[in-house]
Amino acid sequence: VQLQASGGGLVQAGGSLRLSCAATGRTFSDNAMGWFRQDAGKEREFVAAISWSGRSTDYLDSVKGRFTISRDKAKNTVYLQMNSLKPEDAAVYYCAASSSSATDRRAAWYTYWGQGTQVTVSS
Repeated sequence: VQLQASGGGLVQAGGSLRLSCAATGRTFSDNAMGWFRQDAGKEREFVAAISWSGRSTDYLDSVKGRFTISRDKAKNTVYLQMNSLKPEDAAVYYCAASSSSATDRRAAWYTYWGQGTQVTVSS
């Protein structure tokens, strides 16, 4: 089982990026998926999550209205559209898959983790 995150890069403040997380080895269509981020010297932080159906989503307060999580079950892929990026959004972003169908903000809720993709936001 592998989660492959991609789409990170360098962007100016106010710009946009779209992260993708493609799962291989098994399907996660019945599982909640999430995005977390970790900046140097800081703890891993919840960013967004989506339920198995896609009908329920949850966001860190500071990204609400700017980030959108979505999933394409046919492609076994989850996305994080990030708009109006700020320097404080810079971090390594990780996707994760839970063994549960419901979302949760705790990292321990998620069983499978991707390798991370770097997001850098210049001011």
